[in-house]
Amino acid sequence: MISDEELDAYRQSGEKIRVVRDALESNDVRGIVLAWDDTQVMIRRPNKRVVKLDRNYIYQPYAEPRQTPEQI
Repeated sequence: MISDEELDAYRQSGEKIRVVRDALESNDVRGIVLAWDDTQVMIRRPNKRVVKLDRNYIYQPYAEPRQTPEQI
């Protein structure tokens, strides 16, 4: 699970992140961190829609190479 400190750093920097949900890259969510609580994170996607995602997914900077759940 991603820590509050990491989420706060992403939110303050406004850095675009990638949320890896499964092995398919087409299912990844890109966007910026808006807010979070104990179980969910709110991400604003490039099309301005806001989605709520589970904190147990893999959160990483979009500029870095994609990590799959098997690599971790």
